[in-house]
Amino acid sequence: MKRTISLHTALASFDQLWSPRVLARVNGHDVRVAKVRGEHVWHAHDDTDEFFLVIDGRLRIRLREGADERVVDLDRGEVFVVPRGTEHRPESAGGASILMFERTGTLTVGDRHEDVPDRVDATTGHPLDGV
Repeated sequence: MKRTISLHTALASFDQLWSPRVLARVNGHDVRVAKVRGEHVWHAHDDTDEFFLVIDGRLRIRLREGADERVVDLDRGEVFVVPRGTEHRPESAGGASILMFERTGTLTVGDRHEDVPDRVDATTGHPLDGV
């Protein structure tokens, strides 16, 4: 990184939901920001954990652990790590801005996932343009 990046400016530079932008790379990991609303898809990352920080709004992460399902609710400023191999589905009824930390090249819909609807961008992250 050759310059500082404002989270506010970065988030204001795009409108697409469930379509993360890569802010920086750190030791083989992406620092990504995304705007979310509604539901993502059930998915799992077999070989990597997934870090979530809520910048604004509220995020709910549904987790399937064996036959059990549980819910983690995150408010602004809260962090949660989904352990590798855990099926999960992020969602936000009112919308949220989030920061994620994932291995570079990690697909947003994981290694295993249900059908991906048009509203979800199956990507390894987009460059942050114009910031």
